[in-house]
Amino acid sequence: MGGEGKVVCVTGASGYIASWLVKLLLDRGYTVHATVRSIDNHFHCYNHLNCCIFNINNVADDPKKTEHLLALDGAKERLSLFEANLSVEGSFDSAVNGCVCVFHTASPVTFSVDDPKVQLIDPAVKGTLSVLKSAAKVQSLKRVVLTSSMAAVVIRSGQPEHGFVMDETWFSDPSVCEQKELWYHLSKTLAEDAAVKFAKDNGLDLVAINPGFVIGPILQPTLNLTSEAIMGLIKNGKEVFSDGIYRLVDVRDVATAHILAFENPEANGRYCMVGEVVRSLEIMKTMNKLYPSFGQSERYKDSECVEPLPYSVSRAKVESLGVNFTPMEVSIKDTVESLKKKNLLSF
Repeated sequence: MGGEGKVVCVTGASGYIASWLVKLLLDRGYTVHATVRSIDNHFHCYNHLNCCIFNINNVADDPKKTEHLLALDGAKERLSLFEANLSVEGSFDSAVNGCVCVFHTASPVTFSVDDPKVQLIDPAVKGTLSVLKSAAKVQSLKRVVLTSSMAAVVIRSGQPEHGFVMDETWFSDPSVCEQKELWYHLSKTLAEDAAVKFAKDNGLDLVAINPGFVIGPILQPTLNLTSEAIMGLIKNGKEVFSDGIYRLVDVRDVATAHILAFENPEANGRYCMVGEVVRSLEIMKTMNKLYPSFGQSERYKDSECVEPLPYSVSRAKVESLGVNFTPMEVSIKDTVESLKKKNLLSF
């Protein structure tokens, strides 16, 4: 199914997953309305529906945030940038107007906060509802695809014994998230829950994509959180998770899943997006195999991990959409090469 003649909206378009989503949508022929937080000081705008809309033929760009989007194939003809803020209700109205799908990716991503309610929870929950309220006004809209997270899946009390399989029927428990001060997990859990309830009450067709720890090449010029974290692991052996277990998925697979979730009329509910569950040791051994001259991973070369992984994540539902997962080795190599190309990693 091609996107010719179809208009879609991507919120938070300059982000890691969203940038790939915009690229792949343009590649498939879609016309894309891309929202970013602020363009005020970088763009000359023209008025339309009392809102600033920015077609790239008419604007100067902000290289930090949007240059990589403006450079994409098809962007000149079929990409328009819209300014919209999660905290301002109604600011997404113009961006979603006339669209057949809204891909809502915009949400704060950080694991270190002083005020979780202000910095994470309110922007995630209220921002999601703000986008959905705008979407509910659009008669042409067929579906909303929400970028949720495995953070909204994995945190619950009373986990089973080793060897269990997580799937879409698992939901994080907000009280456990709060008790463990896992504020990002709480924000994603509450945002997905609020979105599902709003969609049900307002007749919106909503599908959620729940990615794990996203790796793969970056399009944007600056490091996102997971790329920064994987770089820290590669360079310094700095663990991101205390248990050293990573639910890896390639960013290109995540973006593809979003598009397939719109294009497949049978898509429904939520989709766990995890290619492989691995220990950090396996990541470092793969690094050592790919880049033997890289000294940091030398100590992992002969290491063996005999303890079995405590769980796996089912790929059955998302594979039924047509997602083919990228092998971990390819994702790691492409991540490293991308960071080297952007002068963010050297060895």
